[in-house]
This record gives sequence, C-alpha cells and structure tokens, in this order.
Amino acid sequence: MNFAVIKNLRIVASSIHQLNFKMEIPKLKITFLFKHMSKTSKHFATRAIHQAYNPLDHHGALTPPMHISSTYAFENVEQGGAAFEGDNDRFIYARLGSPSQQLLEKRMASLEHAEAALATASGMGAITSAIWSFLKPGDELIADLSLYGCTFSFFEHGLKPMGIEVTYVNLSNTEALTQAISEKTKLVYSETPSNPNMRLVDIEALAHIAHQHDAKLMIDNTYCTPYLQQPITLGADLVVHSATKYLGGHGDLIAGFVLGAQEDIDHIRMFGLKDMTGAVISGFDVSLLLRGLKTLHVRMDRHCKNAQKVAEYLSQSPHVKNCFFPGLSDFAQQALAQKQMKAPGAMIAIELHATREQSAAFVNAMQMILCAVSLGDAETLIQHPASMTHSTYSEEELLAHLISPNLIRLSVGLEHVDDIIADLDQAFSSVFGDKGLAISA
Repeated sequence: MNFAVIKNLRIVASSIHQLNFKMEIPKLKITFLFKHMSKTSKHFATRAIHQAYNPLDHHGALTPPMHISSTYAFENVEQGGAAFEGDNDRFIYARLGSPSQQLLEKRMASLEHAEAALATASGMGAITSAIWSFLKPGDELIADLSLYGCTFSFFEHGLKPMGIEVTYVNLSNTEALTQAISEKTKLVYSETPSNPNMRLVDIEALAHIAHQHDAKLMIDNTYCTPYLQQPITLGADLVVHSATKYLGGHGDLIAGFVLGAQEDIDHIRMFGLKDMTGAVISGFDVSLLLRGLKTLHVRMDRHCKNAQKVAEYLSQSPHVKNCFFPGLSDFAQQALAQKQMKAPGAMIAIELHATREQSAAFVNAMQMILCAVSLGDAETLIQHPASMTHSTYSEEELLAHLISPNLIRLSVGLEHVDDIIADLDQAFSSVFGDKGLAISA
C-alpha cells in the first residue's frame, strides 16, 4: 500500500470519532469506535438504517438476526420468576416480544419521536389492541367521518355491541370536536390524510381540545409514514400504522404498529395484545420490516415525486370532477398539509364525471396499473372504494361518511411516471371514447 493511501486513511481516521469496529491494513492498524452515531443522529435516513443495532454484538452480522423462537429458556426458576415479575429484562414468550422485535420497535419509535412502540400482526391488530386497552362500557369514542372500511366495521360491530358509544364527527372542523366532546369521551380517533378521500385534520388543534377534556388523541399515520409526518410531535398520544403499506413497501408482509408513551405501550402490550387480541407479529415479518425501513426515505421521495406529476395530469382531465391531493395548489387544505406534512404523499383520490358503473369500468380498463386493495407498494394500485374497501357501508353510510360512488383511490407506485400517466390516459379513452391528455413527464 503506498504512502499516499496510508496518509489519507490516517486523515479519515483522525476525523471520525467513536466508531465501533476495527479495520486491518498492512503495516497499519486503524481503530474506529463508531459507537453511538446512530443514537445521536438527527437524520431520519441514518436512524432508519442504524438505530439500536451494532453488528459487532451479533458476530458482525450486517443484517439483524431473525428470532423465530416461540419461548425463551431461563437459567433457573428464580430467574424465570424474576422475569415474570418484571425484575429483569429476559425474554419470556414471543407473544410479549423477541430480540429482533425489540430492535424493530426501538427503531420505529425513534422515527416517530415516540417513547415506545409495539409491533403487531396487522394494522387492525394495532388499532384493536390499543382501543380495547383504553375503553370500557359507557365510554365514548369520537371518530372522524372518513375511515378505513375495517376500522369503521370494528367501531360498528366490535365497540358498539360492547356498550361503547361511537360518535362520528367531521374532525376537519375542529369546532365540531369542541361541540361534541364530553366527560364520557375517552378517545378521539382520526386518519390524516383520510382513507379514501384525502381529508386532513389539524392534529395539533385536535390534541389541544382532547387534552382539555382528559381524552387521548389517536392518529392513523399510515398514509404519511413517519418520514412525512410525526403526529406525536404535534400532540397526539397514540399513533397507529398499517406497516403492510409503505413501511414494508414490497407487498410481502402483514403487520402494524402502535406508538406512544412508554406507560401506554406497556399497557397495550400486556393487556390489549397479550390478553385481548393476540395479534402477535411473526419473526419473519419483523425482519422484512427492518429491511423495509432502511429504504423508506428513498422510496417515499420517489412515490411523492411520481404522485405530484400524476395528480397534475389528473387535475387537467375533463373526466375528473375533483382531484384530491395535498400537493395541488387548489387543494382546500393545502396550508394545513404544508404545516404538518413534509411532502404531500403518494395517495390520490379522484371523483369522475361518471356513474358508479363507469367509475368501475375505468378501473377495469387499466393495463399496467393493478386493481387491488392495499397501498404503498412499488406497483401503482387502483381501486373503487364503494365496491371494494368500503363495500360494507350502506348507500346512506357512504354518503354520510363523504364517500361518493364515483370516487377512485390511486396509490402511486415507483414505475416510470410516463407509464403510469399513459395507462390512466388509455383508460379514459377506453371508457369515455376520446383522446386523453397524456403529458410526458
């Protein structure tokens, strides 16, 4: 090795402090002490890759080990008893966690700026485990008008029969919450942006009102991910995710998260999940999520860039009555989006100048874009909520919850944006019989 290279390595070594591995070079040994950089970094991307994991603690394995054991052995009865009393940090049983799940939860909590996180078997597992932990018969939950279909079904068919009152309010109007909230209210729940119609709520304002009445605010942050929005920094008490979506990012896992204060998450883990839902995440899905988080920032940047161009195209189509996307200048809540979101995201809702049947035909006319539920995958996905994700709603409920029969939901993927637009354009032409307005990106 020549002296110029050795000199450069010495310069690099002298400028890097506290690294945690050794590099061997002929006639030269440089010790790096890279110990706590990931814990102190303010940068999302660095924490998503390094937080809470040191390869040297795991035989140098760059990728964290996958723990799939269902139970954990103790040295003796006394150690096991202490674990059950919470007097040591030994793992007991996979329903309560594993080493790799603990790493995932620490990393996700860091990204959401939460004290603690709990990974679950699905997004609905996160929602139900959390809500069962804090509500009892006679309590009231106030929810926004626009919700994921299964969340709505849980509120209607899970909570109401158990004697929990559910009140639906247009939470985009904070004054409506002020009018509706009472001493019975224990939890306020909202998505933002909402599924499927892209309505926003002012997280900070809702948190202020809820806390004045000793109620908790729970926000579903699935559409944004912590890369674009951190509700806890705005005052939310609990944040839930369907990790199946952008956090996993590849359409190959089912998982969820609930995040919040350590005391609340401990309660959800030991009661809502352990005793009520049993929504335990698998070790394999834990590993897939750790992988997904490493590229979340890169994928979200591309998702958002593509979605902006697709939304601009759709907003110019004569067949689109309304295009709901926070990045458009005519989006009614753009100021709020800019206040609490880093970028507009990659979900778009459109209402067509069309009947329900024509709207479904438009979805069916896609050639590359896939007709599928879920979102946040590399593939662009499209669906007709009234027929699919929100098909459990009656016609009256669809109208009451602001979901029109001609509403289309689009999850913009990572393909070249020209191909996405071209497919939308040919579908318009196929259904409405005219030449579209495709604009090359």
